Amino acid sequence: MPSKEKIAQRAAREIASGQIINLGIGIPTLIPQYITAEKSVFIHSENGILGMGPRCRPGTEDRNLIDAGGNYVTVSKGASFFDSGLSFALVRGGRLDLAFLGSLEVSEGGDLANWIIPGKFSPGIGGGMELAQKARRLIVTINHTDRNGQPKILRRCTLPLTAKGCVDTIITDLAVIDVAKEGLVLREIAEGAKVEEVVEKTGACLIVPDHEIPRF
Repeated sequence: MPSKEKIAQRAAREIASGQIINLGIGIPTLIPQYITAEKSVFIHSENGILGMGPRCRPGTEDRNLIDAGGNYVTVSKGASFFDSGLSFALVRGGRLDLAFLGSLEVSEGGDLANWIIPGKFSPGIGGGMELAQKARRLIVTINHTDRNGQPKILRRCTLPLTAKGCVDTIITDLAVIDVAKEGLVLREIAEGAKVEEVVEKTGACLIVPDHEIPRF
């Protein structure tokens, strides 16, 4: 399974039935296909949908139904539509139980940098800033390292921040890591990965429990 799909599949297990969730651009948009049928959830898209479903199958697209990333999507029975003002009022009002965002970097203190690489074009910080600060729980879904093999999880972010101290959990292709008061705690590791590999590829101090660490 490709790493992005693997991350999305594991991330879907963090969702509880009855939650209102938001899926950011990138890996988070893959999550709906892994939400099991017994979980009744409400997926919010900041462009004005509550009750969004998975992406469309090729040939079934409706040009009026897209997510915040511009992907054609389906909607669940009972879905509602509204303008961006109401959509962000839901976010700012703390109505979202859980949000998933991609990221360029995450710090050991839970700081998030996901909106710009200096010198490269960006349309703006976007809704990620609102989601990072107002969702009741924030999970970041990223590859553990960048294309050059450099860690994305660092002691301090080197890129401009989206929000400080907002990340609760990090899910990568190698591990599930919780951001706790005492630091970054290794909760799970991927099948085929080794604890030593995860520690080596993490650019911050990682707390490894004494007990056997579950795999995903």
